[in-house]
Amino acid sequence: MTDMPEKPKMGEYKRHLLVCTGPRCTENGEAQALFETLGEKFKAAGIDKGELRVKRTRTHCFATCKSGPIMCVQPDGVWYYNVNEANLQRIINEHLLDGKPVEDLIYHRSACPVP
Repeated sequence: MTDMPEKPKMGEYKRHLLVCTGPRCTENGEAQALFETLGEKFKAAGIDKGELRVKRTRTHCFATCKSGPIMCVQPDGVWYYNVNEANLQRIINEHLLDGKPVEDLIYHRSACPVP
């Protein structure tokens, strides 16, 4: 029997927001700056804890390097582009809080549609 490392623990969350902060998505670090605002925005919206909790993760590259910042909402399989400050607020209000993806900002959907 081999010694297994202790399993990591993760709190429950409803959605996982992946934000590309790679250098080709935005030229002047806009994606990183946007990512850094998420904690406060989630707290203000009440999605930093509880049943609507959203986890956020920086990624380096989605290999779709146009019209960033690029953001993916899982497990919904919804990919957003042009996620500026105003569009991010729409995504929080409409998708993360109300469960309705923001259709005009979507550039791709995975095979698993939002229920």
